[in-house]
Amino acid sequence: MPTLHEERGYAFRFRSSDGPEPPHVHVEGNDGAAKFWLRDVELASSRGYTRRQLETVAEMVRSHRSEFLDMWHEFFG
Repeated sequence: MPTLHEERGYAFRFRSSDGPEPPHVHVEGNDGAAKFWLRDVELASSRGYTRRQLETVAEMVRSHRSEFLDMWHEFFG
């Protein structure tokens, strides 16, 4: 599971089994986990995060969306 980015205690990753799904990123850290779709930066699932944490993480995903998409296409082809 490659780590794409780390920021403020959050790690952004892909899983090797993610290829058949649309582009997305998994976020872990600070006592929670979430999955965000990258095309429109939408929350797919979460556990353990407050609304404020999800807003913070979503903003980080939006900030790095282009990089994450490039990495997704490079990793999964």
